[in-house]
Amino acid sequence: MPRPSWIAAAAALGTALALPLFAQPQAQAPSPAPTPSQAVKVTPLGGIDGEFCPQDRALVFEDPNGTRILYDPGRTVAGATDPRLGKIDIVLVSHMHGDHVGNAHNKAPNSGTCAQPDVSVSALPNSSAVNIALAKKSKIVTGSEMPAFFAAKLRANGGNPADSILARFGGSVTVGGVRIATVQALHSNGLDPDYIGGELGKAMKEAGIAGDVGLATGYVLRFSNGLAAYLSGDTGITADQELVVRNHYQAKLAVMNIGDGFTTGPVEAAYVINELVKPASVIASHANEVGTVGGKVRPGSKTEAFAKAVKVPVHIPLSGRTMEFDAGGKCTAGC
Repeated sequence: MPRPSWIAAAAALGTALALPLFAQPQAQAPSPAPTPSQAVKVTPLGGIDGEFCPQDRALVFEDPNGTRILYDPGRTVAGATDPRLGKIDIVLVSHMHGDHVGNAHNKAPNSGTCAQPDVSVSALPNSSAVNIALAKKSKIVTGSEMPAFFAAKLRANGGNPADSILARFGGSVTVGGVRIATVQALHSNGLDPDYIGGELGKAMKEAGIAGDVGLATGYVLRFSNGLAAYLSGDTGITADQELVVRNHYQAKLAVMNIGDGFTTGPVEAAYVINELVKPASVIASHANEVGTVGGKVRPGSKTEAFAKAVKVPVHIPLSGRTMEFDAGGKCTAGC
């Protein structure tokens, strides 16, 4: 039923009286504060700035929340005083070979050459991983039977053995907002007797026997922005790279060893990436060669062979060049 005309007129008059006589300028909403970057930053700490060299292993991962993880310090991090390290919250070690845990290191960044890296400073019997963790008050996260070894080293040097944290196969730990899961790596993991020292170490060395610290490992890191990153460690081809890394953890970024002889070569590593893990992008690692000259991939190298064989973007870890990755594993800066 339509309203009487006098009701409609009164409603219109009330609306008019409720309006201000003059239009008032609308206050502008303040500009939103810039949101912090949600990218995971990855910075290689290699032997020579801007290059990818034979001994390069070390990567620093920085979560958007500020947690910083040093992965396999190796021989190119110039000890605990390397100025490139900055704050390190977690040291992550895949296995006990000297080129990963750090039995020796360069005396300073950029000492030596790419083809002939300087590894003149011994880190024995502690390892660079232990020395850095002590200096930075970092946690050391490892799998297999390695945590007990690192706990003993920390205790012997005045550190806290509880800072050696276990993440064994099938389990995970969350440190600094980053979830760390251990996955299989098909590789040897003998402990050099030089880390043991004394008469026992001497006798083992003379007998050619290494200490048993369990199996070598890889890792899957899940960062606070949701990115899952697979760190292969030294490995061959395994079924777990599909069943666990891809199907369960759904890794979108991979760090893949390509050196051959000791680990997957470029052809095998490309198969792992293309057919098993299937990430959105991959960082080449552990080439055991001069991978770049002047920051460009060296023609005829294993690095070039891997890059050509892989179906997703391949990022070369040029020392000191920070790359940034979003939750989907896509490089958004620095690549």
